[in-house]
Amino acid sequence: MRSLHRPPRPWLAAGVLVLASLLSACGGGGGGGGGGGLPIVGGNPPTNTTAELPSREALIARARSLELATPYVPPPGNVLEHNTSGYAKAMCSAVFITGLDPDVAAETVGYFVGPYSERKKVGKPVVDRAKREVRIAIPGGPTLTARQFGSQGCVTLPPGRDDVFFTPLEVKSALPDPSTQPWPMGDVLPSTPFPPNVNMTKVNQAVSAAFGVPEAYTSAFVVTHKGRILAERYMPGIGPTTPLESWSMGKSVVATMMGVLIRQGVYTLDQPAPIPEWQGEGDGRQKIRISDLLHMSSGLRIKAPDDPDFDPNGTYPDHIYFYTGRINAFNYAATRPQQWQPNLVGRYRNTDPVLASYLVRLAVEKRGEEYLSFPQRELFDRIGIRSMVLETDPYGNFLAQGYDFMSGRDWARLANLYLQDGVWNGERILPEGFVNFVRTVAPGWAADKRPIYGGFFWLNGTMNNTTAFPVPTSAYYMLGADGQVVLIVPSHDLVVVRIGHSKGAPAYGRPLNDALKLLMEAIPAS
Repeated sequence: MRSLHRPPRPWLAAGVLVLASLLSACGGGGGGGGGGGLPIVGGNPPTNTTAELPSREALIARARSLELATPYVPPPGNVLEHNTSGYAKAMCSAVFITGLDPDVAAETVGYFVGPYSERKKVGKPVVDRAKREVRIAIPGGPTLTARQFGSQGCVTLPPGRDDVFFTPLEVKSALPDPSTQPWPMGDVLPSTPFPPNVNMTKVNQAVSAAFGVPEAYTSAFVVTHKGRILAERYMPGIGPTTPLESWSMGKSVVATMMGVLIRQGVYTLDQPAPIPEWQGEGDGRQKIRISDLLHMSSGLRIKAPDDPDFDPNGTYPDHIYFYTGRINAFNYAATRPQQWQPNLVGRYRNTDPVLASYLVRLAVEKRGEEYLSFPQRELFDRIGIRSMVLETDPYGNFLAQGYDFMSGRDWARLANLYLQDGVWNGERILPEGFVNFVRTVAPGWAADKRPIYGGFFWLNGTMNNTTAFPVPTSAYYMLGADGQVVLIVPSHDLVVVRIGHSKGAPAYGRPLNDALKLLMEAIPAS
């Protein structure tokens, strides 16, 4: 079986598997838990999922045979303004959250929302450290401003506004200083010898391989085995606690927040998603279940770069407009019409994680609780995570589907929560069965003969004798644009985290695969 080495895009496009990277985990104790039964949609986790790669034409033909007669209305606005909005936001986050030099940031990060080829069409970013904002002028047009709003990160201001439509909140972790706590709740690593059955020479060779191609711009690489950090390495100027651009790995965070709410008895996977905009009489969207959203199978009509029939010369994709449009993202997603009935066609579209985030806000505020601190309070503090910054739209809605910044170690912590079946230090965080749900092939994707997507997690499924990574097919992973990967390999109790700058996207695949092959040799199956 072979694996792909050079992803042309950060994820799946037109039925072509894209390479993902390693998943990072840091763990805690296992065991314990119980309660909070979960209605599972789907079967058991795949152990050797195989399919023939469908042609682009076959994917399009099947989708059209099921399509509903609803109109498509493209996003409004000017494409250069959207690109500049994304560029300004990416620069603001890189400088004020990650701490990059502005010139380095302009050259290496944020390509997904601020394409590099478009940057020469606008003025040089002006970094205002006093106001904690970045301004970029469009010749003959407006100046777009992205400003940091404390714990909510950076937001590009809407047209005609000098402020956002919500009151920012400082979100503080309730955890003690990590330098005073042992791993995984803190950052004090054990001094005991590594397991004798782990070949640490090859583990260290794997880390060197991950950084072996400078053009890949790898910024963080973390390896854990049975919850313990075996090795880690960072780009100069970046460390174990530096929040890094992570893009669509945040979709797995959305899944985790939904899992927390299901565990608390707020939602079930098989219930219709209670989106307020869908409650009118006869609205067919009332059939869309929460599980359909997590499966990227809601059937809502937008355009996304990974649609098999996407035309790059056509209208601006809604998928990216959620980030760059300076809009109420929740309302925009909730007002899209149906293209297909739910659970029939799998498409990687931001409507679904945005609406899942909407459900999180609805549930938290219905209980009379504060929304912006919910992730830290109910999830991150419980598993030792202190670095996460979830950014919002101008209305204070989390854009967790891709505007997220977190350190390599903290991504490892989240991954180990899944490796431990949703249990952390004896406490059940996620409901029983939820981990199996996210790592089971989504029915709509299976129907398209693409066994590579679960519940806001990607699966290392086999198509045309090819897997995304040279690890067992039972592995699953979080994946973000331009080479962000957190890989969970249950068969080896292994988590691998790989994070890098956008500029390195064309080059990251081969060194990552080389590192993974060495790790498979170094760490025995459990």
